[in-house]
Amino acid sequence: MKKKVLSVLLVGVLAVGALAGCGSKKSSSSSGSKDKGVDTSKEGEHELSVYAWDKNFNIPALKAAEKAYQTKDPDFKLNIIEQGQSSDVENAITKAGTANDFSKLPDIVLFQDHYIHKYVSDYPDAFQTVDDSTADWANLSAEKISYSTIDGKHYGFPVDNGAVITAYRTDLLEKAGYTVDQMKGISWDEFIEIGKKVKEATKDDTHPDGYYLLSMDGSGNDLVYMMLQAEGSSQFDEKGNPVLTSNEKVYQICDLIVKMQQAGVLDLAQDWNEYTNKTIVGDQVAGVINGNWIIPTMKQVNGSGEGGIDNTGKWALTTMPTLEGNGKEGYASNGGSSLYLTAACKKADLAKDFLSYTFGGGEGAKTTYDEALKNGGVIGTWANATSSEVYSAPDAFFGGAPIYSTIVEMGTKVPTVNQSDYHYATREQVGNAIQAAINGDDLKSALKDAEDQVKTQIENGSNK
Repeated sequence: MKKKVLSVLLVGVLAVGALAGCGSKKSSSSSGSKDKGVDTSKEGEHELSVYAWDKNFNIPALKAAEKAYQTKDPDFKLNIIEQGQSSDVENAITKAGTANDFSKLPDIVLFQDHYIHKYVSDYPDAFQTVDDSTADWANLSAEKISYSTIDGKHYGFPVDNGAVITAYRTDLLEKAGYTVDQMKGISWDEFIEIGKKVKEATKDDTHPDGYYLLSMDGSGNDLVYMMLQAEGSSQFDEKGNPVLTSNEKVYQICDLIVKMQQAGVLDLAQDWNEYTNKTIVGDQVAGVINGNWIIPTMKQVNGSGEGGIDNTGKWALTTMPTLEGNGKEGYASNGGSSLYLTAACKKADLAKDFLSYTFGGGEGAKTTYDEALKNGGVIGTWANATSSEVYSAPDAFFGGAPIYSTIVEMGTKVPTVNQSDYHYATREQVGNAIQAAINGDDLKSALKDAEDQVKTQIENGSNK
């Protein structure tokens, strides 16, 4: 009974933290004091300051870490200075770097994984390395810490786990004659054929065209990146330059996405709201593939749809399809942030010990990870978290499966691939190329145009 109650509590908590882990840069307000900066000289001996955004996700995780570290240092205090969005932190680093004055930065900043390489490159004096910390690097997701490992040196401590989930509606698969186990290790070509059968088998008065097997935000298409990573491949070379035309897998995957859309297997939504609210919450899809932070969105359909839709117990997790199939399972990651020490931190030993003890897999990691999951819906990256009661709790929405421990395990299998400061710019241009191909343009030419656009941005130093 205890585990069942815990599972119900986690459902509610995760619903509050919906979409927070995706690293979205969209926010309407900021309650932080980013313009004034921070005077770290006024902090006490046991006191640290941190910039972070999202009061429902990241900030509860930081409070969990503060509480955990207080068992070691009862006088410890973490001053959390809330920012309205991730770009507020980026702007603070830019402002300090441009002025070559880092004195007004906090001790620690939360920073998006896909952007940290650029900022360490542009402002190397803004951050401190943490190689001499006691973090349990071996049991932290290798893919996750690859973002914060720059030129062979550790800079950051991971917070949330962006491991991708592949989830299917078991009842809808059954209508087409399939089980979720039969979806494991399939190829994308097989996925398309199954999707066609699901669409045909699920036609009814409520869904006259049947269910899509998958949907994605067409304006911010993350599917290309995830499908490539599952192959151990990337849109970038070792130097972070785009290889949209020379990497054949980029073409193969984009071509598959076009085929999925044209076959009615994939719904490419117009924007993020349509993707989440219409296709997922609107109960139009039989499958979801995205970072695990999408789970709260999936759960919003529960009891809120027309006729009191209740999908409890109908969803199940597995791994991504791959190009090869034949039993090969795909693993990927999408979204996430880590914590970094700034040049302003004069108590670096305290900061490194605090972060190692909590997020870094130290003695306070279990408490930190458990409370972060319960209070903020944050699924961490520390492999040993899977043994805790919180992570092994059954989730009724997924048929009673212990999805949190499964997600952490998946995160340990994600391949490390080449990254780039121009991740988001490339995502936008590749998305445009796919839309152009759907509308009849030649895909190879469209990808060439996309690559040229990204190269121009790189040459001009422009990055969105």
